[in-house]
Amino acid sequence: MAAHRKPRQRSAGGSTARTAWTIALAGAATATGFDGTGHAEPQLTPAQVKAKVDKLYQEAEVATEKYNGAKEQANAAEQRIRTLQDEAARKTEKLNSAREALGSMAAAQYRDGGLDPALRLALSADPDRYLDGAEFAERTGNRQAASVASVRSQLREIEQLRGAAHIELTSLKSRQSELRQHSRTINGKLDTARTLLARLTAEERARLQSNGTDRAARSSTGGRDALTAPGSATAQAPNARAAAAVSYAYSKLGSPYVWGATGPDAFDCSGLTQAAYRSAGLSLPRTTYAQIDTGRRVSRSELLPGDLVFFYSGISHVGLYIGNGQMIHAPNPSAPVRVAPLDEMPFAGATRVA
Repeated sequence: MAAHRKPRQRSAGGSTARTAWTIALAGAATATGFDGTGHAEPQLTPAQVKAKVDKLYQEAEVATEKYNGAKEQANAAEQRIRTLQDEAARKTEKLNSAREALGSMAAAQYRDGGLDPALRLALSADPDRYLDGAEFAERTGNRQAASVASVRSQLREIEQLRGAAHIELTSLKSRQSELRQHSRTINGKLDTARTLLARLTAEERARLQSNGTDRAARSSTGGRDALTAPGSATAQAPNARAAAAVSYAYSKLGSPYVWGATGPDAFDCSGLTQAAYRSAGLSLPRTTYAQIDTGRRVSRSELLPGDLVFFYSGISHVGLYIGNGQMIHAPNPSAPVRVAPLDEMPFAGATRVA
């Protein structure tokens, strides 16, 4: 019996697949421009690159201040751990001495046959000394009991110190984890910014980097003089400390920006202001969001040289006001410490710390 075969039919799916393949080929041809090379993403203008890079730098600076805060907390935890360890070591040494004393008492009792001192004196051949001896035995027993109680107390203190050190160690590990996370974020943002800048010509990059200095010079009535000497800025400072901080900031013009740096050769924004006031004998907190809570808040119209000026809603950037609507600040990795107008960034507040 002959096998029956169904007549061949055109497959709708096959037709669809061929159509899709044709469309894909056409799309590929369009994408390559028929020359075998793929189109890169749309070319950004220098202005667009600058906008993206500025945003990346600002985001990196937010992470930098978080890094600085976590680093400050980690350093404090390390110091507390060292203090606790030193105290535990001292108490352990004292405990060992007390234990040795108890050991000597125990050995003496063993050598004397383990009898209670009062019983030994009662059996003494010299009863005239019994009362005096019994009083001595009582004092000896009291001292021994006190020594045991002291050892127990010292053991509890050492255990408490070890417990506190363990808590601090847990805190330190948490801060170290934060540091690694913030470091990855910072480096990722900066790497992306460098990639974007690398697409520009050397002339375009130089033009973008000089814009801030050009704006500062145009906004200054003193022109180039404002960029080279503290002069009137220190004279207008409200006190000697503020004047010293301004003078220090001027001396660091041209220093590179390095995130996490506090000088003397490189700075991030809060590192520069901290170093400036450290040179004037005043200790500031490490981060922008802590520095703004130091001293007295002042309005923009009240600003005097030496005031700290803050920017962005998250208080992620700080500079040192030098008068005439200008500040000295550490901008970002693409620019060194320099003079800039306050209007360069969105103003968030100011504080007078000296």
